[in-house]
Amino acid sequence: MLYASIKLVGRLAIKILCRKIWISNPEMLQRRGPILLAVNHPNSFLDSIILDLLFEAPVWALARGDAFRNKTHANLLRKLNILPVYRSSEGVSNLGINYQTFTACVALFRQNQIVTIYSEARCVNEWHLRPLKKGTARLAIQTWEAGIPLTVLPVGLNYSSFRSFGKNVAINIGEPIHAHDIPRENSSDGQRLNAFNQLLLQRLQPLVYEIDKHDNDALEKKLGVSVSAFEKIFWFLPAQAGRFIHWPLYKPIQKMALHYFGNTGHYDSVVSSLLLLLYPIYLLCMSGLLWWYTNSLLIATALLIVAPFCAWCSVRIKPQFDLPTPTNPVQQQ
Repeated sequence: MLYASIKLVGRLAIKILCRKIWISNPEMLQRRGPILLAVNHPNSFLDSIILDLLFEAPVWALARGDAFRNKTHANLLRKLNILPVYRSSEGVSNLGINYQTFTACVALFRQNQIVTIYSEARCVNEWHLRPLKKGTARLAIQTWEAGIPLTVLPVGLNYSSFRSFGKNVAINIGEPIHAHDIPRENSSDGQRLNAFNQLLLQRLQPLVYEIDKHDNDALEKKLGVSVSAFEKIFWFLPAQAGRFIHWPLYKPIQKMALHYFGNTGHYDSVVSSLLLLLYPIYLLCMSGLLWWYTNSLLIATALLIVAPFCAWCSVRIKPQFDLPTPTNPVQQQ
């Protein structure tokens, strides 16, 4: 129930959180499992949020194990279709949990579910595909050996910004990998793992943009959206209203995220997820206060439509790329 409710609200909010989303092979979003999404990992748990909102079917995700240390957090994450996976750097004693998680994934594949795994095994805010770990290969081969016709779908995520909402996102979906693509006869386990990773790298590499962080021209060419002077003038007034209406919500979230996560790769995901979760509550509170102040249900109800529209207008004309300053590289609304 919690998962379904958040997914419904998120699909409405995605138009504000993201200015533009390009999807290659969008028909893949209608597919049912068993599917393993093999994805690069540039933007922490926002990667999972966006993929989950776009795919028609429920999507399970594998997340770093240290997020599950608190039992309350662990229960909440599992209700949101998230399972733990540990790296060797997080303690060899925890690696046994990975076997349990992989077994759970195989059970999900038997039920024709979709699971996301981040093949780089580490999040870094950059436009670059890092070396692939063997977790994706191990899970895929384990599933095939269980007789399940799993499809591995390479997915490349590319963001115009890692610091501001209203970003542009290019989601490139590549050529699927099936069991018959990986040689089995006369191959050791190690050879099969290496063969899988080589094929995955070959199919994932073209999907991830390679852009130097200082190359603004390449970034704008790949991920920019042109905005005409007419659009800037037309949307200006409602956009300013949108900034004013949402300032009491956005500014505290931004400051908190900067304080605790400003120097990590999680800042953008924290801001986006908090906005996603708190925005409906904020709108209802603002509408209730307006009703109390004006004694007009019509005006209070109108705010529920006008506020999101003004926020959408603000996203239309706001800067699309990060504009670092000498004192704070992330101050941008």
